[in-house]
Amino acid sequence: MASSSSKPRKSYHVFLSFRGPDVRNYFLGHLYTALNQAGINTYKDDEELRKGEHISTELQKAIEESRIAIVVFSEHYASSTWCLKELGKIMECKEQRHLMVYPVFYKVEPCEVRTPRESYLQDMAKHEDKFGKDSEKVKRWKKALLDAGSLSGWHFTD
Repeated sequence: MASSSSKPRKSYHVFLSFRGPDVRNYFLGHLYTALNQAGINTYKDDEELRKGEHISTELQKAIEESRIAIVVFSEHYASSTWCLKELGKIMECKEQRHLMVYPVFYKVEPCEVRTPRESYLQDMAKHEDKFGKDSEKVKRWKKALLDAGSLSGWHFTD
């Protein structure tokens, strides 16, 4: 008899990763509404998180239990250590749990994310100053940006 617990049940179809101030009220609101109206159970963290906070257990679980992650890269995404921690967890789940990851490049070029340029370069330099250029944390974030930025996705300029 086959075990029904051989594959963990996913609580969410889609997990949305985004930098709130950049996209919350316009682009993300429309995306979230459209997904839910289509019957797609979507996780969107509505909390504005303070600098230095740890990624919550609830958020980690939501990522782990999702089938798909949509990462909305915007101008200030990389300025948020929270977003970078979230992205690191998403890319870890992509490798270990076969999470499907789809990037959306909202008013940023994919190459800016892959090989930090412009605002991403400035933001990563600030993280290097704070945590150390050779810190494992910063290296993980850079790898996550490179890997996610190299995926095929959607590019919106306005």
